[in-house]
Amino acid sequence: MTPITEVEGRRLALSNLEKVLYPATGFTKGEVLHYYATVAGALLPHLRDRPVSFLRYPDGPDGQLFFAKNVPPGTPEWVATARVPRAEGPARMVLVQDLASLMWAANLVTEFHTPQWVIQDPGEADRIVFDLDPGAPATVVECCEVALWLRERLAGDGIEAYAKTSGSKGLHLVASVRGASSERVTEYAKRLAVEAEREMPLLVVHRMTRSLRPGKVFVDWSQNAARKTTATPYTLRARAEPTVSAPVGWEEVEACGRPEELVFRAEDVSARVREHGDLLGPLFEAGAAEVP
Repeated sequence: MTPITEVEGRRLALSNLEKVLYPATGFTKGEVLHYYATVAGALLPHLRDRPVSFLRYPDGPDGQLFFAKNVPPGTPEWVATARVPRAEGPARMVLVQDLASLMWAANLVTEFHTPQWVIQDPGEADRIVFDLDPGAPATVVECCEVALWLRERLAGDGIEAYAKTSGSKGLHLVASVRGASSERVTEYAKRLAVEAEREMPLLVVHRMTRSLRPGKVFVDWSQNAARKTTATPYTLRARAEPTVSAPVGWEEVEACGRPEELVFRAEDVSARVREHGDLLGPLFEAGAAEVP
């Protein structure tokens, strides 16, 4: 029988809690739900008002993976949804606004991916993001070197950047911005990626061509486009182990000498949130910068 629980007055059916989703560690679906409940206070502000794309992996990372952008069938009526403009026509997508909605979505076994804008102003960016993706034999260690350069370059334009792991093998930089369309922010991000390649030609590539990427860090500027999404802070990833896209301090980026130093699993992140709170909290507190 499927257990029924109540979250903030909402009744939820939570299924297959003993199912192992990460065979490498034995991490179960029940532990997935517990993780999201534990970090909800830090995660929810990063989801709020942003239409969510779900990468679902109901049988674990080795099973079928598929993106769900439209409201899934059977979505409870109390889960917030919104009409989202798209080039191919408007769609209705989920907004994860509260703990009950988060637990409902987590029960579907998902990664959370969100755009760099909120539903009140679709296509008007309030975030800028750089996805630093290493091509082997480069690792997150090389990503840290590029991140530090980008941090200083952004600071020169009055933009304060923060870092998080991708939860895979790279690093993300994110900052608050205002007064610019997604198109304009994308152009600015590309300009900085080109500058980074010019300054560090042996380390950085700004083009997506895979043949150019071995041994270098691809600075992906394209995720600032209005139609694109990025892994949300604190989301679990569909990898061999329950790794998380985890916020990190700049001192950790500066000190990183081995890739494993910036790999964080669910239990690590739960403990980090208890100790430090949300390391990306300043994104909501500091004044957003204008994009040059």
